[in-house]
Amino acid sequence: MKKLFTLSLLLLLINFLRAQEVNETYIKAHYDKIEEYIPMRDGTKLFTSIYVPKNNSTKYPILLNRTPYTVAPYGIDKYKKSLGNFDEMAIASYIFVYQDVRGKWMSEGTFEDIRPTRTKENKHKIDESTDTYDTIDWLIKNVKNNNGKVGMYGISYPGFYSTVSLIGSHPALKAVSPQAPVTDWFIGDDFHHGGALFLIDAFRFMYTFDAPRPAPITNEQGPKGFNLPSKDWYKFFLDNPTLSELKTKYLNHTVKFWDNLAKHSTLDTFWNNRTITQHLNAVKPAVMVVGGLFDAEDTYGAFETYKQIEQRNTKNNNILVMGPWFHGGWVRTKGDSFGDIKFNQETSTYYQENFELPFFEYYLKGKGNFDPAEANIFITGANKWHQFSQWPPKEAKMTSLYLNEDKKLTEKANDQQNKYIEYTSDPKKPIPSQDRIFTNRTREYMIADQRFAANRPDVMVFETEVLTQDLTMVGPIQADLYVSMTGTDADFIVKVIDVYPDTSSAISPLNTETVMQNYQMLVRGEILRGKFRNSFSLPEPFKPNEITNVKVNLPDVAHTFKKGHKIMVQVQHSWFPLADRNPNQFMDIYKAKAEDYIKNSHRIYFDKSAASKINFSIL
Repeated sequence: MKKLFTLSLLLLLINFLRAQEVNETYIKAHYDKIEEYIPMRDGTKLFTSIYVPKNNSTKYPILLNRTPYTVAPYGIDKYKKSLGNFDEMAIASYIFVYQDVRGKWMSEGTFEDIRPTRTKENKHKIDESTDTYDTIDWLIKNVKNNNGKVGMYGISYPGFYSTVSLIGSHPALKAVSPQAPVTDWFIGDDFHHGGALFLIDAFRFMYTFDAPRPAPITNEQGPKGFNLPSKDWYKFFLDNPTLSELKTKYLNHTVKFWDNLAKHSTLDTFWNNRTITQHLNAVKPAVMVVGGLFDAEDTYGAFETYKQIEQRNTKNNNILVMGPWFHGGWVRTKGDSFGDIKFNQETSTYYQENFELPFFEYYLKGKGNFDPAEANIFITGANKWHQFSQWPPKEAKMTSLYLNEDKKLTEKANDQQNKYIEYTSDPKKPIPSQDRIFTNRTREYMIADQRFAANRPDVMVFETEVLTQDLTMVGPIQADLYVSMTGTDADFIVKVIDVYPDTSSAISPLNTETVMQNYQMLVRGEILRGKFRNSFSLPEPFKPNEITNVKVNLPDVAHTFKKGHKIMVQVQHSWFPLADRNPNQFMDIYKAKAEDYIKNSHRIYFDKSAASKINFSIL
């Protein structure tokens, strides 16, 4: 009863806070701003903005956000319009600290993308964990009215800096929330998936983000974005068909990261040194990993960060929260819908009220009784929050659906031999990643209707019969394929799709122009560059016309395929311009010429001895 009473009081407080309007005027009235250059152990100084509550009758914990995206506005008299991830955090009162990381914006030093963590072999004096430690140490000793406790949070790249803080953490650091954290830029996040370059994101983002910064600059002085000449990225990349050509024509302002992509086209020490999860040992602060099931950038990162902390720290207080959100959607929208899909509740509001604010209030102020489940997952389709004692759920059971030559998904494997489907892929006519003009890469592609792709002859479509009962799919998915080809390499894109019924009972869309009958909602899609099928470090060519096993691992899902719907799997070999094209030849794609891109004839096999299937877990 006492726990329920305390929770009720906290919810009443949150509702009260929501009734207040937060803007720049509010922040100026309630906070004093300080700007400091905080010295690091090597003498480098990092620009830091500090917002301290004016009410000095009590002591406050510190909430630290380290970012490469600028702490603007700069100037002692210029204030942010809000503080924290959402308005209620500013009203709840913390000492909010924002810091330009080393080498970015107004901070001194040299920036390095996902800077390697110090090890016995890598004996650098500093890394991002030492910068975090030194920053916290200075704040605790120099900012008045702090209570000696620090929390960290951040979304995307700032999520990476939150994760880094867990390594050799400062004793004052008590609570950390990596949110959609950048985690592995070769296998599953942002600029590589399955070893394939995510072309549009890498080019568009790094064009400005990794442009040279010879001296500290404000946001007004920052680099300008790329001016897309054709207003269509699909056309632009076909008109500039090679990665080397993109470098020569558009990236000669020295984008260091693009050069590193070309130099390190396999999982070598460059990437291994930047894989933060291998250093997440002896984690002491409480951790709440947050992510979106439909996050176009870092779905992999959220799941992998949580899993690695769990595996390496059996006694650490580490929980997972995953909702039906795009990148940062848990604090940037109400979370009641995404694209054409409705969730029938404000999932982001629920998250803010029940997780993020209570997490920091409890561990930094000692308020409330924050006692959530180990894994707190919103299952789409059923549109319900579920609590699990572990992730993936221990009660989930592994099952398989087999592909067959009739383009069906069945529970039983084929008992015959010499069964296959044959088709051709042409990298000069790549399959679009979405049915639209690509003025930008949309976040909605993660759940977009796939009917446009299903009609192409180079997309293989397999589906179940109409489901007679709900089927809830949870955890990772693996496509276990047996294939052959005439070339020596190919990409494999596998998509798992929820096919809506061909009846008026299909859920009405937010956009009334969208026909939901037979809608093919993408639940999860992923790519594997075929030459990495056995190792991301040691690529291997395919032997032409030889049957080969290829396993494509898809990020975790939490989705209910409702009674009356169907499960569909699509297999294809280009996903453009989301991912760069494979020449269908075993080679260094960064050195490929336009004439190197050739057609490839494929077979997918359904033999008794080579049964292609999809493996997943169900509740």
